[in-house]
Amino acid sequence: MYSKPHIEFTRVDMEDGWETPPGYPAGIKQKILAGALDEENNTGNRSRLLRFEPGVYTTAPFVHEYFEEVFLVSGDLVVGNDADGKGGETFTGPTYASRPPGAWHGPFRSDTGCVLFEIHYFEK
Repeated sequence: MYSKPHIEFTRVDMEDGWETPPGYPAGIKQKILAGALDEENNTGNRSRLLRFEPGVYTTAPFVHEYFEEVFLVSGDLVVGNDADGKGGETFTGPTYASRPPGAWHGPFRSDTGCVLFEIHYFEK
């Protein structure tokens, strides 16, 4: 039901098709590349791009029940800022993170903007 389709090399439109994920500030947008994640039933998988506009930040740590792999493709990502967007540790691409279910992470900020490639999945 949630398996990803077979997709050969396909040009990705980096301008259109972006949306703000539920619970995120307006300057953070996602573009789903393949798959679907059903967090209510703990099933599925997805690959997405996540883009931060310059100066945008989240205010609280995240935790979820799926595995997450994150590759910082370009730009800067600040990890561990406070609720006012101050502080934290800055990373630039190429940088990778892998998180198991239940791992707290964030909050996040980007000073210059960034693009992340993320893979989310549940294991049976």
